[in-house]
Amino acid sequence: MTDRHSSLRNIAIIAHVDHGKTTLVDEMLRQSGAVRAGADMAERAMDSNDIERERGITILAKCTSVMWAHDGSDVRINIVDTPGHADFGGEVERILSMVDGCLLLVDAAEGPMPQTKFVLSKALALGLKPIVVLNKVDRPSADPDRALNAAFDLFAALGANDEQLDFPVLYAAGRDGWAATSMEGPRENLDVLFDTVVSHVPAPEIEGCADAPFRMLATTLEADPYLGRLLTGRIVAGVAKPNATIRALSRTGALIEQARISKVLAFRGLKRQPIEEALPGDIVAIAGFSKASVSDTICALEVEAPLPAQPIDPPTLSITIAANDSPLAGREGDKVQSRVIRERLLRQAEGDVAITVTETESKDAYEVAGRGELQLGVLIENMRREGFELAVSRPRVLTQTDENGEVLEPIEEVVIDVDDEHSGVVIEKLSQKKAELAEMIPSGAGKTRLIMHAPSRALIGYHGDFLTDTRGTGVMNRSYLTHAPYKGAIEGRRTGVLISNGDGAAAPYALWNLEERGVMFIGPGEAVYEGMIVGENAKSDDLDVNPLKGKQLTNIRAAGKDEAVRLTPPTRRTLEQAISYIDEDELVEVTPKSIRLRKKALKPHLRKKRAKDQL
Repeated sequence: MTDRHSSLRNIAIIAHVDHGKTTLVDEMLRQSGAVRAGADMAERAMDSNDIERERGITILAKCTSVMWAHDGSDVRINIVDTPGHADFGGEVERILSMVDGCLLLVDAAEGPMPQTKFVLSKALALGLKPIVVLNKVDRPSADPDRALNAAFDLFAALGANDEQLDFPVLYAAGRDGWAATSMEGPRENLDVLFDTVVSHVPAPEIEGCADAPFRMLATTLEADPYLGRLLTGRIVAGVAKPNATIRALSRTGALIEQARISKVLAFRGLKRQPIEEALPGDIVAIAGFSKASVSDTICALEVEAPLPAQPIDPPTLSITIAANDSPLAGREGDKVQSRVIRERLLRQAEGDVAITVTETESKDAYEVAGRGELQLGVLIENMRREGFELAVSRPRVLTQTDENGEVLEPIEEVVIDVDDEHSGVVIEKLSQKKAELAEMIPSGAGKTRLIMHAPSRALIGYHGDFLTDTRGTGVMNRSYLTHAPYKGAIEGRRTGVLISNGDGAAAPYALWNLEERGVMFIGPGEAVYEGMIVGENAKSDDLDVNPLKGKQLTNIRAAGKDEAVRLTPPTRRTLEQAISYIDEDELVEVTPKSIRLRKKALKPHLRKKRAKDQL
C-alpha cells in the first residue's frame, strides 16, 4: 500500500555554478517567514563553509524548509541546495534520491551550461518533475526565449518523457526576490514560485500503513562535536522517535550496527531543531550511530532488506597524498604524522562517496581518487586549514579496461565562451591535446561558444594557458562525459624548473642574478632547501641554481659594484595551479602557511652528479 504526505513537498534546486540558486534560497527563506522580518541574515546563508563563501560556489548539499499557505492549508516545503559543479556530483546524485521534484535554474543570458546538463540528466533519470526558472531576466544581455529553447532541446536530448517535457516555466530575478509566469507579469514577490512548487511537485510517497516499520536511506553524513555522527535522509516508512532502538544495514543487507536514537533533528529555516516524532516523507537527521555511513539503510529491528541506493559515477582523477618529509616539515603545521593523515582521509571518504582512499606500497602515502581537480583541491585546502602538512603528487587519470582489453580513459565535455578573435588559438591548443571540436556556435556580441570533447588528462594544467590565450576574457566549463579509447601520448609542460642546490634563506642578490634564467617562485628571505623548486627555467631542461649566494663585499670600488638590486615580484601559484603545474617527478608541499614545489627525493650522489653535468 502506498500513500502520500499531502502537507509536505521535497524539492532540490539545481543549476550551473553562479546561476543564482543560493541567492534565490535566501529570498525564499525571507518571504516565507522562515527568517523573521528585519532579522540579520548573511548573504548566501546556505553557503556556510568558509571556502564556499570565498569562492562563491556551493560545495556541500544543505537542507532547509519553509512553510507556505496554499488553498487554506499549510504545506511544509523541504528545500535542498545542491552543488553546481560537476566535481561535487557525488553530493548531487545522493541528494536527488530524497526529493520528488526540482527547480532547474537557468541563467537567461548564458542558457544551459555543462553542469546544468550533468545535474539535469541525473534528475530526469530518477523521474523527477522539474520546474524551469529562467533567472536573471533583468540583465541587459538576457535572452529568455533563446535560453528556454535551449533548455527544451536539452530536455529532449536527455530523453525526458512527455510529462517531464511539459514543465512549467517561470521568469525570475532571485537577487530582487520576484518571479512571474511571463516577462510581462507582476514583479513583486515569489508567491507564484511557491504556489507552482506546491501544485506541480507531487507529495512524497509513504510505503505501507501508518504503523509500518521505520526505514530511511542515509544520504549525507556529518560529524557534530556534541551529538557525534549525524545521518540525514528521507523517511520512507514508519516514524522516527528519540530513544527508539534501530539498526543499520549495508547495501548488501549485512548488519552494520544496532543503536538507540539519541536525537531526531528536523530542518526548520536555517536551524536544525530536535523533534519528538518524524513522520514518513520528511527529511531529518538522526544521531546515535557510530559506524553507519552514507548509502546505508537505517531501519527498525524487524526490517531485513535494505533500500536500493543510487549507483555513483566513477572517479576520474587520483592524486597521492603523503606526509611532508621536507627539511622544513613540522614548522608550520601540527598534524604531520601519516597516521593522522590516514584517519582524516578515511573520514572524508566515509562521508563523500565520490572520493575513494587506498593505501600505496609506501606506508606514509595514500592514493585519493575523486571527480576532478577542484574537488581534490578543496579537500587539500580544508586539510591545510586544519593544520595538516602534506606532500601532493600530480593528478593522474583513472583508466578502465573493456571486455576486449582496450584501455578507456575519461573524456570531458568542455564548453568555452571566447571572443571571436581568440577562438582559433583555443581550438588549436586543445586539438594538439587530442580534443575534438563537437560544435561551434556564434553567441552574438563578438562571442563564440565552442563545445569540445577532450581527455581529462589534457585539461590538467590547461586553465592557466587558456586565460593567457584569451587575455583573461574566456570562460571554460567542463563536466565528465564518458570513457573512450585511449587517445595516445599528449605533450606535457614545455619548460624546466630551477632547483635550489642548498639550504638557507634566499638572498636578494642571488635572485636578482637568477631572473635572467626564468620566472622566480620565491621572494628574498624565504627559506629554501636542496631540491626545492625556486623558479621556472626559460629552457626545457631542469637547472640546479644557488639562490643563497650573497654579494661579495670588498673594499675595492669598481664600475657596477654599487648597482641597485631591483627584483621582479615572484609568481605565486594557488593550490590548484601548483598541483596542475608540477610534473611526474615533482611534488607540492602544502602547509597551513605555505605552498612550495619540490622534486621528489633524489640520492645525494645523483644530485651532485647532476649539478656537475650542468656546470
